[in-house]
Parts: sequence; structure tokens; C-alpha cells
Amino acid sequence: MAAQRFNFFDFLLRLVAAMVLVFATYNPTKYCWFYWMSNATDHFDPLILFTGVVLLIGWVIYLRATARSLGIFGIILSLAFVASLIWVLVDFGLMSLSDPTFFTYILLIVISLVLATGMSWSHIRRRMTGQLDVDDIEDT
Repeated sequence: MAAQRFNFFDFLLRLVAAMVLVFATYNPTKYCWFYWMSNATDHFDPLILFTGVVLLIGWVIYLRATARSLGIFGIILSLAFVASLIWVLVDFGLMSLSDPTFFTYILLIVISLVLATGMSWSHIRRRMTGQLDVDDIEDT
């Protein structure tokens, strides 16, 4: 049975897990699966394949949960919300996008936030509205 309580710490755990998934897959440094795989030109290490499969499993779990809880419209709205927030911050001079590395980090954080929101949305919606989301019904 799922926990009845959902708090900010629970969201942060989902956010940290999403950030680990996103940044382990790709980031502007040399320390990511994409860089590791693209530089393995002389041989293909089985550890690269294994790590790729583990990351793929994580992506499927996060993307499926996000798609089911937010839906396409919710995903578009959450991306539009974050994009407009970035635009406001740039317009007020609080953030600059002239550095491509910085912009890449911002995009990776945005993806992580959307995935964490998707993983948490059913709990957040239940706290806000009292409504439960039920996808699977078990016969008892």
C-alpha cells in the first residue's frame, strides 16, 4: 500500500533521482554515459551496454509515470511554465543564456523538474483536491 502522506521531502527525493538519471545520461562534462559511449571507438565495453540498459529502464519508468500522471497537455503546460519563467528571469537580467554550457544545465534541470513533477503529480493532486488517481483496479 502506498504511503498516505506526501511532503516536500518526498518530492525532493524524486527530484534528486530524476537529476541523477538525467545528468548520468548526458551533461556537458566528461562524466556521463553519452560521453563514455561516444568515446568508446576502439571497443564496446559490456559495462557501457549494461549501464545504458539501466539508464533506459530509469527513463522508461520516469517517462511512463510522467505521461500517465500529467498527460501530454500537462507536460506541455509544465514545460511552458518553466520556459516562461526562464524568459522572465532573462528579461529582468537575473539570468543570461549567452553561455551554452549554462543553458544546457538549465535545460537538464528543467527536464529533471518535469520528470519529478510527473512522478509526484498524483500525490500532489490528492493533497490539493482530495481526489485519487486510480489506473489499475485489482479484484480482491
